[in-house]
Amino acid sequence: MTRSRRQVRLSRALGIALTPKAVKHFEKRPYPPGEHGRARRRTESDYAVRLREKQRLRAQYGLREKQMARAFEEARKAPGLTGEALVELLEVRLDALVLRAGFARTTLQARQAVVHRHILVDGKIVDRPSFKVKPGQTVQVKPKSQSMTPFQVAAAGAHRDVLPAVPGYLTVSLEKLSFVLSRSPKRAEVPVTCEVQLVVEHYSR
Repeated sequence: MTRSRRQVRLSRALGIALTPKAVKHFEKRPYPPGEHGRARRRTESDYAVRLREKQRLRAQYGLREKQMARAFEEARKAPGLTGEALVELLEVRLDALVLRAGFARTTLQARQAVVHRHILVDGKIVDRPSFKVKPGQTVQVKPKSQSMTPFQVAAAGAHRDVLPAVPGYLTVSLEKLSFVLSRSPKRAEVPVTCEVQLVVEHYSR
């Protein structure tokens, strides 16, 4: 099964479209995959509901379980509400911000741009998708990479029709393939679908 088909199946299983390509498939078949997908679900246990919500958040950032659990432990030690802190921590990942800025169409594309050393932070190459961008830092596509077709497409604004509006914590110069994290994100403005309290309850059980 191709990665694209896996993403479509996962989207249907979790009840959210994880990629632009999954949107049309999800609209045609807004029920879980499998022969019993259309059947009415039995009442789910509290554990199943919390687990699915955690999986939804993890899938939207494309994280492995160990990465998610590590982020939760960090959020638990942060001041304020743990669930909100978790989302805010995940949102300042370099790959997440590259996606939000419109430099890529999907989380996977954003991650590949980072891993393939196309992204600079304050003028230095950073190839770790999990790198946490700090307020005031400038992120841009490496000048030598800007002429590549995927980045030219991004600079033309081709991804804006499938991505959420640029959030207020980013100042983006799309034609220059550059952005600044102007301030720390707040949960209410982060464009992810998640009941964060259920995620907290899942990890706190």
